[in-house]
Amino acid sequence: MEGSFQLLASLVCVILMGSFVRTKSDTTRNLLNTELHSAPAQRWSMKVPAEVSAAAGEAAVLPCTFTHPHRHYDGPLTAIWRAGEPYTGPQVFRCAAARSSELCQTALSLHGRFRLLGNPRRNDLSLRVERLALADDGRYFCRVEFAGDAHDRYESRHGVRLRVTAAPRIVNISVLPGPAHTFHALCTAEGEPPPALAWSGPALGNGSAAVPSPGQDHGHQVTAELPALAHDGRYTCAASNSLGRAEASVYLFRFHGASGASAIALPLGALGLKVLLLLGVLAAGAAARRRLEYPVTQNASPRPQAQESNYENLSQVSPQGPPAAVCSP
Repeated sequence: MEGSFQLLASLVCVILMGSFVRTKSDTTRNLLNTELHSAPAQRWSMKVPAEVSAAAGEAAVLPCTFTHPHRHYDGPLTAIWRAGEPYTGPQVFRCAAARSSELCQTALSLHGRFRLLGNPRRNDLSLRVERLALADDGRYFCRVEFAGDAHDRYESRHGVRLRVTAAPRIVNISVLPGPAHTFHALCTAEGEPPPALAWSGPALGNGSAAVPSPGQDHGHQVTAELPALAHDGRYTCAASNSLGRAEASVYLFRFHGASGASAIALPLGALGLKVLLLLGVLAAGAAARRRLEYPVTQNASPRPQAQESNYENLSQVSPQGPPAAVCSP
Protein backbone atom coordinates (compact mmCIF):
# COMPACT_ATOMS: atom_id res chain seq x y z
CA MET A 1 0.00 0.00 0.00
CA GLU A 2 2.75 2.37 0.90
CA GLY A 3 4.58 1.52 -2.35
CA SER A 4 1.47 2.28 -4.40
CA PHE A 5 1.15 5.69 -2.71
CA GLN A 6 4.79 6.61 -3.53
CA LEU A 7 4.32 5.59 -7.17
CA LEU A 8 1.21 7.77 -7.44
CA ALA A 9 3.05 10.75 -5.95
CA SER A 10 5.90 10.35 -8.45
CA LEU A 11 3.48 10.33 -11.39
CA VAL A 12 1.84 13.54 -10.14
CA CYS A 13 5.25 15.27 -9.88
CA VAL A 14 6.21 14.27 -13.42
CA ILE A 15 2.92 15.59 -14.79
CA LEU A 16 3.32 18.92 -12.95
CA MET A 17 6.93 19.35 -14.15
CA GLY A 18 5.91 18.62 -17.72
CA SER A 19 3.20 21.25 -17.53
CA PHE A 20 5.65 23.75 -16.07
CA VAL A 21 8.19 23.11 -18.82
CA ARG A 22 5.63 23.54 -21.57
CA THR A 23 4.29 26.68 -20.02
CA LYS A 24 7.76 28.16 -19.76
CA SER A 25 8.57 27.16 -23.33
CA ASP A 26 5.34 28.66 -24.68
CA THR A 27 5.80 31.85 -22.70
CA THR A 28 9.33 32.35 -24.05
CA ARG A 29 8.18 31.79 -27.59
CA ASN A 30 5.32 34.26 -27.17
CA LEU A 31 7.66 36.86 -25.72
CA LEU A 32 10.02 36.56 -28.69
CA ASN A 33 7.17 36.95 -31.15
CA THR A 34 5.91 39.97 -29.30
CA GLU A 35 9.33 41.69 -29.52
CA LEU A 36 9.57 41.00 -33.26
CA HIS A 37 6.11 42.25 -34.07
CA SER A 38 6.22 45.21 -31.72
CA ALA A 39 9.48 46.61 -33.22
CA PRO A 40 8.40 49.87 -34.99
CA ALA A 41 8.85 49.94 -38.74
CA GLN A 42 11.33 52.61 -40.05
CA ARG A 43 9.58 55.52 -41.68
CA TRP A 44 10.23 59.03 -43.00
CA SER A 45 11.25 61.62 -40.43
CA MET A 46 13.46 64.68 -40.20
CA LYS A 47 15.19 66.15 -37.18
CA VAL A 48 16.19 69.83 -37.11
CA PRO A 49 16.76 72.27 -34.22
CA ALA A 50 14.20 74.96 -33.56
CA GLU A 51 16.69 77.83 -33.91
CA VAL A 52 20.31 78.60 -34.81
CA SER A 53 21.85 81.98 -33.97
CA ALA A 54 25.00 83.58 -35.41
CA ALA A 55 26.47 87.06 -35.90
CA ALA A 56 26.52 88.89 -39.23
CA GLY A 57 29.75 88.29 -41.13
CA GLU A 58 30.32 84.89 -39.52
CA ALA A 59 29.23 81.37 -40.55
CA ALA A 60 26.33 79.23 -39.31
CA VAL A 61 25.54 75.49 -39.55
CA LEU A 62 21.94 74.36 -40.08
CA PRO A 63 21.72 70.73 -38.86
CA CYS A 64 19.31 68.29 -40.55
CA THR A 65 19.17 64.48 -40.28
CA PHE A 66 16.51 62.10 -41.63
CA THR A 67 15.28 58.51 -41.64
CA HIS A 68 13.53 56.63 -44.49
CA PRO A 69 11.48 53.41 -44.76
CA HIS A 70 13.95 51.59 -47.03
CA ARG A 71 16.26 49.05 -45.49
CA HIS A 72 19.06 50.12 -47.80
CA TYR A 73 19.14 52.68 -50.59
CA ASP A 74 22.07 53.40 -52.90
CA GLY A 75 20.22 54.88 -55.89
CA PRO A 76 20.34 58.48 -57.17
CA LEU A 77 19.32 61.15 -54.69
CA THR A 78 18.98 64.94 -54.48
CA ALA A 79 19.43 67.16 -51.43
CA ILE A 80 17.60 70.52 -51.37
CA TRP A 81 17.36 73.49 -48.98
CA ARG A 82 14.63 76.13 -49.28
CA ALA A 83 14.17 79.51 -47.62
CA GLY A 84 11.01 81.17 -46.36
CA GLU A 85 8.35 78.53 -46.98
CA PRO A 86 8.31 74.71 -47.22
CA TYR A 87 7.60 73.09 -50.59
CA THR A 88 7.21 76.42 -52.44
CA GLY A 89 10.01 78.64 -51.06
CA PRO A 90 12.98 79.57 -53.28
CA GLN A 91 15.85 77.09 -53.32
CA VAL A 92 19.14 78.31 -51.86
CA PHE A 93 21.02 75.02 -52.25
CA ARG A 94 20.73 71.82 -54.31
CA CYS A 95 23.09 68.91 -54.97
CA ALA A 96 22.74 65.51 -56.64
CA ALA A 97 24.47 62.18 -56.02
CA ALA A 98 24.68 59.42 -58.62
CA ARG A 99 23.90 55.77 -57.87
CA SER A 100 26.24 54.27 -55.25
CA SER A 101 28.14 57.58 -55.01
CA GLU A 102 28.77 59.39 -51.73
CA LEU A 103 29.67 62.62 -53.53
CA CYS A 104 26.78 65.05 -53.83
CA GLN A 105 27.71 67.45 -56.60
CA THR A 106 26.49 71.01 -56.04
CA ALA A 107 24.04 72.25 -58.68
CA LEU A 108 22.91 75.44 -56.88
CA SER A 109 24.46 77.57 -54.15
CA LEU A 110 22.94 81.03 -53.73
CA HIS A 111 25.73 83.63 -54.01
CA GLY A 112 28.19 80.76 -53.49
CA ARG A 113 27.73 80.95 -49.71
CA PHE A 114 25.84 77.68 -49.08
CA ARG A 115 27.76 74.41 -48.75
CA LEU A 116 26.64 70.88 -47.83
CA LEU A 117 28.33 69.82 -44.61
CA GLY A 118 26.66 66.42 -44.10
CA ASN A 119 26.57 63.22 -46.16
CA PRO A 120 23.13 62.37 -47.61
CA ARG A 121 24.14 58.69 -47.92
CA ARG A 122 24.44 58.70 -44.15
CA ASN A 123 21.12 60.50 -43.70
CA ASP A 124 22.74 63.88 -43.00
CA LEU A 125 21.74 67.02 -44.92
CA SER A 126 23.42 69.62 -42.65
CA LEU A 127 24.19 72.92 -44.41
CA ARG A 128 26.84 75.60 -43.77
CA VAL A 129 26.13 79.26 -44.59
CA GLU A 130 29.13 81.55 -45.04
CA ARG A 131 29.42 85.34 -44.58
CA LEU A 132 26.05 85.87 -42.96
CA ALA A 133 24.06 89.02 -43.67
CA LEU A 134 20.92 90.37 -42.04
CA ALA A 135 19.04 89.39 -45.20
CA ASP A 136 19.81 85.71 -44.41
CA ASP A 137 17.66 85.88 -41.28
CA GLY A 138 14.65 83.59 -41.63
CA ARG A 139 13.46 79.98 -41.73
CA TYR A 140 15.07 77.20 -43.81
CA PHE A 141 13.73 73.78 -44.84
CA CYS A 142 15.70 70.66 -45.82
CA ARG A 143 14.44 68.10 -48.36
CA VAL A 144 15.69 64.80 -49.82
CA GLU A 145 14.48 63.07 -52.98
CA PHE A 146 15.10 59.43 -53.97
CA ALA A 147 14.92 58.42 -57.64
CA GLY A 148 14.65 55.08 -59.41
CA ASP A 149 12.58 52.27 -57.89
CA ALA A 150 12.10 54.04 -54.54
CA HIS A 151 10.97 57.37 -55.99
CA ASP A 152 10.34 58.86 -52.53
CA ARG A 153 10.78 62.39 -51.24
CA TYR A 154 10.43 64.09 -47.90
CA GLU A 155 10.75 67.68 -46.61
CA SER A 156 10.75 69.20 -43.13
CA ARG A 157 7.54 71.07 -42.41
CA HIS A 158 8.65 73.46 -39.67
CA GLY A 159 12.27 73.96 -40.69
CA VAL A 160 15.00 75.64 -38.66
CA ARG A 161 14.99 79.33 -37.75
CA LEU A 162 18.25 81.12 -38.57
CA ARG A 163 18.60 84.26 -36.44
CA VAL A 164 21.31 86.68 -37.60
CA THR A 165 22.44 89.27 -35.03
CA ALA A 166 24.22 92.55 -35.80
CA ALA A 167 25.36 95.73 -34.08
CA PRO A 168 23.62 98.95 -35.20
CA ARG A 169 24.67 100.74 -38.39
CA ILE A 170 23.44 104.12 -39.66
CA VAL A 171 22.16 103.55 -43.19
CA ASN A 172 21.07 107.11 -44.03
CA ILE A 173 20.78 110.52 -42.37
CA SER A 174 19.51 113.62 -44.13
CA VAL A 175 17.83 117.02 -43.76
CA LEU A 176 14.85 117.71 -46.02
CA PRO A 177 12.98 120.96 -46.68
CA GLY A 178 9.36 121.29 -45.68
CA PRO A 179 6.56 123.80 -46.19
CA ALA A 180 6.97 127.47 -45.23
CA HIS A 181 10.79 127.34 -45.21
CA THR A 182 10.93 124.64 -42.51
CA PHE A 183 13.25 121.66 -42.31
CA HIS A 184 13.02 118.14 -40.84
CA ALA A 185 15.60 115.38 -40.40
CA LEU A 186 15.39 111.63 -41.07
CA CYS A 187 17.64 108.89 -39.70
CA THR A 188 17.56 105.21 -40.77
CA ALA A 189 19.57 102.50 -39.00
CA GLU A 190 19.68 98.71 -39.15
CA GLY A 191 20.63 96.00 -36.67
CA GLU A 192 19.37 92.90 -34.86
CA PRO A 193 17.86 93.29 -32.33
CA PRO A 194 16.30 96.34 -34.02
CA PRO A 195 18.10 99.42 -32.65
CA ALA A 196 16.54 102.28 -30.70
CA LEU A 197 17.08 105.74 -32.22
CA ALA A 198 17.58 109.08 -30.45
CA TRP A 199 18.33 112.60 -31.69
CA SER A 200 20.43 115.31 -30.06
CA GLY A 201 21.22 118.83 -31.21
CA PRO A 202 20.73 122.56 -30.60
CA ALA A 203 17.98 123.20 -28.05
CA LEU A 204 17.26 119.44 -27.94
CA GLY A 205 19.68 118.35 -25.26
CA ASN A 206 21.34 114.96 -25.25
CA GLY A 207 19.35 111.81 -25.94
CA SER A 208 16.19 113.50 -27.15
CA ALA A 209 13.69 110.83 -28.18
CA ALA A 210 13.09 110.44 -31.91
CA VAL A 211 9.67 110.19 -33.51
CA PRO A 212 9.25 106.94 -35.50
CA SER A 213 8.21 107.54 -39.08
CA PRO A 214 5.00 105.64 -39.91
CA GLY A 215 5.46 102.97 -42.54
CA GLN A 216 9.24 103.38 -42.62
CA ASP A 217 10.33 100.25 -40.73
CA HIS A 218 11.47 97.38 -42.98
CA GLY A 219 12.66 94.19 -41.32
CA HIS A 220 15.82 95.07 -39.44
CA GLN A 221 15.75 98.76 -40.43
CA VAL A 222 14.26 101.48 -38.23
CA THR A 223 13.61 105.10 -39.28
CA ALA A 224 13.04 108.05 -36.95
CA GLU A 225 12.19 111.67 -37.76
CA LEU A 226 13.06 114.96 -36.12
CA PRO A 227 10.00 116.97 -37.22
CA ALA A 228 11.15 120.59 -36.89
CA LEU A 229 14.68 121.98 -36.84
CA ALA A 230 14.36 125.35 -35.11
CA HIS A 231 18.05 126.24 -34.84
CA ASP A 232 21.11 126.06 -37.05
CA GLY A 233 23.88 123.68 -35.99
CA ARG A 234 24.77 120.03 -35.67
CA TYR A 235 22.12 117.33 -35.19
CA THR A 236 23.23 113.81 -34.20
CA CYS A 237 21.33 110.52 -34.56
CA ALA A 238 22.38 107.67 -32.25
CA ALA A 239 21.35 104.01 -32.75
CA SER A 240 21.90 101.41 -30.04
CA ASN A 241 21.02 97.80 -29.21
CA SER A 242 22.44 95.09 -26.96
CA LEU A 243 25.40 94.55 -29.32
CA GLY A 244 26.65 98.10 -29.75
CA ARG A 245 26.06 101.71 -30.70
CA ALA A 246 26.49 103.87 -33.82
CA GLU A 247 25.91 107.55 -34.54
CA ALA A 248 26.04 110.03 -37.41
CA SER A 249 25.53 113.81 -37.69
CA VAL A 250 24.06 116.32 -40.08
CA TYR A 251 24.59 120.11 -40.15
CA LEU A 252 21.93 122.73 -40.88
CA PHE A 253 22.86 126.30 -41.95
CA ARG A 254 20.08 128.52 -43.30
CA PHE A 255 20.63 131.80 -45.25
CA HIS A 256 19.33 134.80 -43.32
CA GLY A 257 18.45 137.99 -45.32
CA ALA A 258 20.21 141.31 -44.49
CA SER A 259 18.40 143.99 -42.49
CA GLY A 260 18.88 147.61 -41.41
CA ALA A 261 22.07 149.29 -42.66
CA SER A 262 23.18 146.09 -44.41
CA ALA A 263 19.96 145.99 -46.40
CA ILE A 264 20.56 149.60 -47.56
CA ALA A 265 24.27 149.07 -48.24
CA LEU A 266 23.69 146.18 -50.64
CA PRO A 267 21.67 148.10 -53.28
CA LEU A 268 23.92 151.16 -52.91
CA GLY A 269 26.97 149.04 -53.54
CA ALA A 270 25.36 147.56 -56.65
CA LEU A 271 24.49 151.05 -57.91
CA GLY A 272 28.05 152.29 -57.34
CA LEU A 273 29.43 149.34 -59.29
CA LYS A 274 27.20 150.20 -62.25
CA VAL A 275 28.42 153.85 -62.17
CA LEU A 276 32.03 152.74 -62.19
CA LEU A 277 31.42 150.47 -65.16
CA LEU A 278 29.73 153.31 -67.06
CA LEU A 279 32.63 155.69 -66.39
CA GLY A 280 35.07 153.07 -67.63
CA VAL A 281 33.14 152.66 -70.87
CA LEU A 282 33.06 156.44 -71.42
CA ALA A 283 36.81 156.78 -70.78
CA ALA A 284 37.58 154.00 -73.24
CA GLY A 285 35.43 155.70 -75.90
CA ALA A 286 37.18 159.03 -75.40
CA ALA A 287 40.60 157.41 -75.75
CA ALA A 288 39.56 155.76 -78.99
CA ARG A 289 38.37 159.05 -80.48
CA ARG A 290 41.63 160.73 -79.49
CA ARG A 291 43.65 158.11 -81.37
CA LEU A 292 41.56 158.69 -84.48
CA GLU A 293 42.03 162.48 -84.35
CA TYR A 294 45.82 162.28 -83.93
CA PRO A 295 47.11 159.31 -85.93
CA VAL A 296 50.79 158.35 -85.72
CA THR A 297 52.73 158.94 -89.04
CA GLN A 298 55.23 156.43 -90.39
CA ASN A 299 58.10 158.98 -90.33
CA ALA A 300 57.66 159.70 -86.67
CA SER A 301 60.51 158.35 -84.64
CA PRO A 302 59.52 155.79 -82.08
CA ARG A 303 59.47 156.98 -78.53
CA PRO A 304 61.17 154.91 -75.87
CA GLN A 305 58.62 152.87 -73.98
CA ALA A 306 58.91 151.68 -70.44
CA GLN A 307 59.19 147.89 -70.23
CA GLU A 308 55.88 146.34 -69.21
CA SER A 309 55.21 142.99 -67.60
CA ASN A 310 53.27 140.38 -69.61
CA TYR A 311 51.83 138.77 -66.46
CA GLU A 312 49.03 139.92 -64.26
CA ASN A 313 47.66 138.16 -61.19
CA LEU A 314 43.93 138.31 -61.78
CA SER A 315 42.92 135.52 -59.39
CA GLN A 316 40.20 136.53 -56.99
CA VAL A 317 38.31 134.62 -54.37
CA SER A 318 34.60 134.66 -55.02
CA PRO A 319 32.64 134.61 -51.81
CA GLN A 320 30.06 131.88 -51.62
CA GLY A 321 27.28 131.40 -49.16
CA PRO A 322 27.16 128.26 -46.99
CA PRO A 323 24.95 125.39 -48.16
CA ALA A 324 21.54 124.77 -46.65
CA ALA A 325 22.59 121.43 -45.14
CA VAL A 326 25.84 119.50 -44.98
CA CYS A 327 25.92 115.83 -43.90
CA SER A 328 28.79 114.18 -42.14
CA PRO A 329 28.07 110.54 -41.43
